Amino acid sequence: MSGIVVFGAGGRAGRAVTAEARARGYAVTAVVRDPARYPDLGAEGVTVVRGDVTDLRSVTGVAAGHAGAVHAVSPFSGPEQGFDTLDPGFFVKAADALLEGLAAAGVGRLVAVGLGANLLGADGRPVMDDPGAFPPAIRPFALAHTAGLHRLRERGDGPVDWVMLTPAGYLEHSGARTGRYRVGGERLPGGDPEPWLSYADLAVAVVDEIEQPVRHRKRVSVFNYREEKR
Repeated sequence: MSGIVVFGAGGRAGRAVTAEARARGYAVTAVVRDPARYPDLGAEGVTVVRGDVTDLRSVTGVAAGHAGAVHAVSPFSGPEQGFDTLDPGFFVKAADALLEGLAAAGVGRLVAVGLGANLLGADGRPVMDDPGAFPPAIRPFALAHTAGLHRLRERGDGPVDWVMLTPAGYLEHSGARTGRYRVGGERLPGGDPEPWLSYADLAVAVVDEIEQPVRHRKRVSVFNYREEKR
């Protein structure tokens, strides 16, 4: 079984995807900027390597020989980090490097993890435009993420078949793996109870789209409910 290369394997989404891929028998190449910072990532079937998702040569080098790639990199850990070091072009550079680098490496499938802030709310506006629903302090990060999505849409008609899976609702770190999820469109799902998603089930959706691609060159929302609506 061919392996999967996970860019951003040291983050919450990347770790969850790595665990899910290993559980299904895939070898995983876990790409991080500084392997020394992630001594716990190495495990049977996981090879930790240094890489840069914004660098074409780096992407090409680490991706060669894999069945698919996952982009779960985030340069921003939260408002406490501040924005002095945030490159507003980060996600655009990543999209360019991934589309070109994966094509050069012969990897035809890319699954990217999106950001719910650029889904549309009930009023038809992006969530990040509503200060009551999204903290204005984090807006620069949301804008950078959105620019990366636009870049994939602008340039994503080449040999790399991409999809962006965007968690819609509360993303729960310690939530259980149910193996179930729902897929929506550009709007936040409504309903009672509120939509949510565990990182484990996000990872299920990601690996599903590598194993058996269903959605192509588009962004979709992914979510679940704590119980079935009656």
